[in-house]
Amino acid sequence: MKTYVTGPTDATKGIVSIFDIFGYFDQTLQGADILATSDEHQQYKVFIPDWFEGKPVPSEWYPPDTEEKQKKLGEWFGNNDPHGVATALPGHVKAIQAAYPSIESWGILGYCWGGKVVELVTSSSTNPFTVAAAAHPAMIDPAAAEKISVPFALLASGDEPADAVKEFESKLKVPHHVETFSDQVHGFMAARADLSNPRVKAEYARGYKTVLEFFGKHQH
Repeated sequence: MKTYVTGPTDATKGIVSIFDIFGYFDQTLQGADILATSDEHQQYKVFIPDWFEGKPVPSEWYPPDTEEKQKKLGEWFGNNDPHGVATALPGHVKAIQAAYPSIESWGILGYCWGGKVVELVTSSSTNPFTVAAAAHPAMIDPAAAEKISVPFALLASGDEPADAVKEFESKLKVPHHVETFSDQVHGFMAARADLSNPRVKAEYARGYKTVLEFFGKHQH
């Protein structure tokens, strides 16, 4: 599977990044680079597998304001169920581990659609990750929170339902960090980050700093 890989060759910790529906966007790749090298105490090897096999959602489908766009989006989501990726991830991590034997532990970060994947895999019995983070996750399910077995960070935007975020946090039984970046839009740490806007750029950077601090504390 095509995979964007960044970070030093001798890294002992790995992060699998699950992109949003728009796939390999510059802001998402830049985020992976930030994760790989910004923590002076801990360097990471970061992997972004192409789960969409070169067919992400074209940005011109958003907003889905016509019947044709809505139909295309519906078909795309039908072909790209986050449950399928969550099920495939344990085996995928084993394959990466075989290729990069110096990596001793794994974290996962997902954005939007990828945030749902993170929730699903970390609440399953086959979860291979020791720490997890979801940035502006889609389809937040508070019922899954109590099944999550590893330290979990949720960075919400102002667009996610506040009551669902609050209930999700209340049901987490693991060390966690839940924070809402209330003046940011869904997607602000990935494809929808307008980095020409100083406020967005600052919160984008703070989001990654928050993830790195959480992983630095909990990924063993």
